[in-house]
Amino acid sequence: MRHLKRLLLLILVVYLLPALASAGWWSLQSRPSSWREAEWGTSGVLPKADASEDAKIYIMSASTGGLKGAVASHSWIVTKAKGDAAYNRYDKVGWGSPIRRNNYVADAYWYSNTPRIVKEISGGEAQRLIPAVEAAIQSYPYAGVGDYRIYPGPNSNSFVAHVLRTVPDLDTVLPPDAVGRDYLSGGRMFAIDADGRDMHATLYGLIGIAAGQRSGFEVHFMGLVAGIDVTNPGLKIPAIGRIGL
Repeated sequence: MRHLKRLLLLILVVYLLPALASAGWWSLQSRPSSWREAEWGTSGVLPKADASEDAKIYIMSASTGGLKGAVASHSWIVTKAKGDAAYNRYDKVGWGSPIRRNNYVADAYWYSNTPRIVKEISGGEAQRLIPAVEAAIQSYPYAGVGDYRIYPGPNSNSFVAHVLRTVPDLDTVLPPDAVGRDYLSGGRMFAIDADGRDMHATLYGLIGIAAGQRSGFEVHFMGLVAGIDVTNPGLKIPAIGRIGL
């Protein structure tokens, strides 16, 4: 019984208190009451696409709408090959047809929330990786109508995380508030990234761990992520995000 109490206290302090604090802050902010009232236009976060500019890959993320925005974000992928005069944006959403291509502006607000760049790759490296990224997008096993489940996944973050694990040269992981990123493709409970630098163990995205050069060390609980980033020192705080040291 003593060990159980300690475990419950640990869960309360590490996971629930940050989530409650984030929810309290979120409730004080002015938010659109529905998606119809939300801003979906360009945020200006990305430079205007130019055919004369180098190839680009962006991993993007923004807080989602409604109350869940207090603890969760939505992520997507943006690419631009050298010579292209426009970006291509890829999202997986819960309505309509499979993976959406250019359904939104590349750096659009998401439910009025300003997006942030999680990762930027440019030049020859981006040009080299774009075919692999597009192949990983095509290989996503939950790309059909009805293949979306907001919690615990597979959702929009499960889609982007699939691409990141499939193309490890992108060399990044989604933020701790990307609920659903821990849901492994194919319903697997264990996976090692293609380059062997990260491992993932999960009970369908509900409880699990991740460890490796990119992930550092993470413990997942009900979609919330707590951990430490070793390579790029920082703390991963549930619902709040990553704080650099």
